[in-house]
Amino acid sequence: MHKHCTWSDGTIHYQVVGTGIPVVLLHGFGEDSSIWDASIAHLQKTCTLIIPDLPGTGLSEWKSTQHISLQQNAIHNSQFTIHNLADAVHSMLANEKINQCFMLGHSMGGYITLAYAEKYPKQLLGFGLIHSTAFADSEEKKNNRLRGIEMMDKYGGFPFLKNTIPNLFGTSFKKNHPEIIEALIEKSASIPTSSLQAYYYAMMQRPDRTAVLQGNPLPVLFVLGTEDVAAPLNDVLQQTHLPLNSYIHILDGIGHMGMLESTERIHQYIDAFIHQS
Repeated sequence: MHKHCTWSDGTIHYQVVGTGIPVVLLHGFGEDSSIWDASIAHLQKTCTLIIPDLPGTGLSEWKSTQHISLQQNAIHNSQFTIHNLADAVHSMLANEKINQCFMLGHSMGGYITLAYAEKYPKQLLGFGLIHSTAFADSEEKKNNRLRGIEMMDKYGGFPFLKNTIPNLFGTSFKKNHPEIIEALIEKSASIPTSSLQAYYYAMMQRPDRTAVLQGNPLPVLFVLGTEDVAAPLNDVLQQTHLPLNSYIHILDGIGHMGMLESTERIHQYIDAFIHQS
């Protein structure tokens, strides 16, 4: 069922599918809720899935989203933050009258999940980082994001994604399944450049949230890829020991897109995490 609700800075559209334990699935940068489509058939039998298009993507609006231009210095006035995206997710759950849930986020969705766990810990039964990290951006990565914003300002968001999305996949998958990568690229064409720039700036500005993991009593799922260039294996491994109850899965030969590269294993990991936690 497709639904929507308003919140302080706009409207969020989302799907509610299945019955059982509430599970929120958050997509990453350059994606929308459809990145989880393959998960619906597997998980809806025992879970109530709540899957939003994050504000600025799909039909979900963010009133204060603006074109971010380095030349105009508008970037420094952006109110589009990971913290506020967590508030948008909270408004969605309040609209559904869901008091507690599992929350799993891919990449940028993991950053939002951590922000949510920091601000609304009592609302969670557990949470997961799917190819994501609690570390803040390094100075090198911040500079790369600034260059990305500049490139999008010059050429547009879609050419930027067309160039960067293939790099998110493992070597073997990229060689054997170009059609899946091309479909993801084409799907990303609908995301406004202003949203992509705002997401990049929000990710660049997010704080280190390893303190959210440190000693956290909730079960925490980590899914890592050995060929992940966006959430490198060695970085995330440094975080897996921080919660009191970690579930750790390493996908050999997989990049940043396990939901597409290793779909069945991702389903198995999520299913086991939710029902064994």
